[in-house]
Amino acid sequence: MTELAVEGADMGTLHHLDDHRPGTPPVSLVKDPSDTETAPAAAEVEAVDRADNPLADWLTVPDAPVLPAWARSAASIKANTAALVRLSWWHTRYHGIRTPKYLVKTVLLAARGFFRATVGLWPTLSAQDHSATVKALRAQSKARPEDVELATRLQMAHAERTRTRRWRFGAAAAGVAAAAIGIALADPMLQTGIAGAVVTPLAYLGRGKDTQFLDQGAPPLRVDMSAQQLNDALRAAGLLKSGKGDEEGPRVSCSMGPVRDGRGWAVIFDLPRGGGKTASDVLAKREVIAQELGVDEIQVIMSRVRAAKGGNAGRVSMWVADDDPYLGTPNPSPLEKAERFSIWEPVPFGQDARGVRVNIPVMWQSMFFGGLPRRGKTFSQRLLTAAGLLDAYVRHYVADGKGGADWMPMKAVAHRLVMGAEDDAIKALKAMLAELLTEMERRFALLRDLPTSVCPEGKLTPDIVAKYNLPVIFVTIDELQEYFTAMEKEDREQVINDLCRIARRGPAAGFISNFASQRPDADSVPTKLREIITIRYSTQVVDRASSDMVLGKGKAAQGADASVLSEEHKGVGVLVTGPASYVTVRADYLDGPTFAGLCRKGRVLREQAGQLTGEAAGDVTAAADAAGVTVPAIVSDALEVMRHSPRMFTTDLLNGLVNLDEDVYGDFNAEQLAAELEAAGVRRTSKQVKISGSNGAGYQRRDIEAAVPAEILLSAGR
Repeated sequence: MTELAVEGADMGTLHHLDDHRPGTPPVSLVKDPSDTETAPAAAEVEAVDRADNPLADWLTVPDAPVLPAWARSAASIKANTAALVRLSWWHTRYHGIRTPKYLVKTVLLAARGFFRATVGLWPTLSAQDHSATVKALRAQSKARPEDVELATRLQMAHAERTRTRRWRFGAAAAGVAAAAIGIALADPMLQTGIAGAVVTPLAYLGRGKDTQFLDQGAPPLRVDMSAQQLNDALRAAGLLKSGKGDEEGPRVSCSMGPVRDGRGWAVIFDLPRGGGKTASDVLAKREVIAQELGVDEIQVIMSRVRAAKGGNAGRVSMWVADDDPYLGTPNPSPLEKAERFSIWEPVPFGQDARGVRVNIPVMWQSMFFGGLPRRGKTFSQRLLTAAGLLDAYVRHYVADGKGGADWMPMKAVAHRLVMGAEDDAIKALKAMLAELLTEMERRFALLRDLPTSVCPEGKLTPDIVAKYNLPVIFVTIDELQEYFTAMEKEDREQVINDLCRIARRGPAAGFISNFASQRPDADSVPTKLREIITIRYSTQVVDRASSDMVLGKGKAAQGADASVLSEEHKGVGVLVTGPASYVTVRADYLDGPTFAGLCRKGRVLREQAGQLTGEAAGDVTAAADAAGVTVPAIVSDALEVMRHSPRMFTTDLLNGLVNLDEDVYGDFNAEQLAAELEAAGVRRTSKQVKISGSNGAGYQRRDIEAAVPAEILLSAGR
């Protein structure tokens, strides 16, 4: 084994122990699949490495680090030193506050020690050894009163006992008096020192077997792991054979640990040969092992150690957390305070169980998010789209089948924005996909004609983006199942094929696909679409089958199981980044107002770069927000609902408003809607509209737009 490594993820990417210390760089989980591995140049074999060299074993330099993990980099030394200073300062404050308590406890212990000392010295001070002699002689004298010699001996023994006791008590009294006078006349500092010199040994003498002088500064370990406990757990799980006794049975060999690592225990062990068990068998027994260790399975992080890290098919890395590592206050996204971001860089996504940052490179990738409602699925999906907001050369195409408020702020930036799954929204989605396919083919034709000096790999590069004005295309579609369930069979098949083409061929042309759905069964999201997605993320689901539907067939058996998450794990999910790479991640927190602020910031960046295009360039409400002009909420919301329709029946407009914000519009009726719009300045040119040959009460979009200030309409190109 060349270097000990501990997995920092649930079951995927390996990290060295020093990677988990403060000050280490973040971890990127995904490699560019289009990159080709170049074979290393053949190195010359040195004479010492020749097979016929008898000194080869003696002269081979060990492939092991010289310095300990914490001292291998200046950043690690600095981080550990800072941690030591913080820890020392914390203990100073913690115990300093409790100093009066410690003084009282010292006095009590000293009093007990004085009592014990007195009890221990009493036989000596009272000459009880002589008393025993006197008692024996007195008993003999009573039996033989005529024995004069015995009587004489009794008198002499009694006199000696009395003289010894007086001398000892006198010496003790004189010593105490002299000490008291000396202390009383001494300098205060000297008095303190003398008092300490007297009290300290007395307090030490007064301690008990279980006496704890200082309070426990940190809570006791909830998990106290040992090699014996590990072997017992593996044996109970059926991974180790049982012998005549636990000591005689086969045991694992630990190449590291168990050792404390952060807020948990880390260990790397090899299964014994001859048992027929592999590392994959250990991963499949995660729940049983957790039970035997006395923890929840969410606290047990296990993965294989691959050959690249000195591992083999029977080597397992395990980290057992002291408590649930995914609970607590959410971590704010670093994007929240960022002014700009390059989509070519890995996107900050969250942290794993040990607090190691997890970044996801999204270029050349397609992504799929799934899970139960209200578990943070959309919030997690928005993190990746939010990164593209801060890059002016990213063009956004967004569709939300639910049509709620989650993606409404994208109106300020999105080239195309489709909200809802009604007939007009489905038509807009089909048109958006057709536009994307046309753009994709145009880009491929352009890339084919470029010289290899400009386009060496036949795909988009940052230089090509700037030179030929080919911004990265970010396609975000949420609640896919809403579209598929609302479509006719022919339309459904066509949309599925279009999405597959975009996800499969689009990355080379600079297309990033970001799809999300609830439980993706064969009816809501077809398998042929899910299986071509490279990155998958699942929040809590109901069972292992549902987890496999999101993350891939057989992933739960390998340990990537989102069904082990609980209701408290909001924003926590299992991230799969490859056939054998997955990690449980606590996604960063980016709330609605913050996301809306990033959308406004993204609009400003695009205006400065001349990249504000499509519907965002002509959106009157987004232009009003950017200009700081307040548009009545009823006008802004009505325009959002009518985004894809020049006219709409009143009943459909009411339904759309309720879907947009049920708390505000849940009790609205036609009369109240008309009154609110009229109060906001809407003047209807006609109260009847004709849609698909049918007449009915409704609204024209141009009438509602007329209520927006003229300068805003002018800036929006209306």
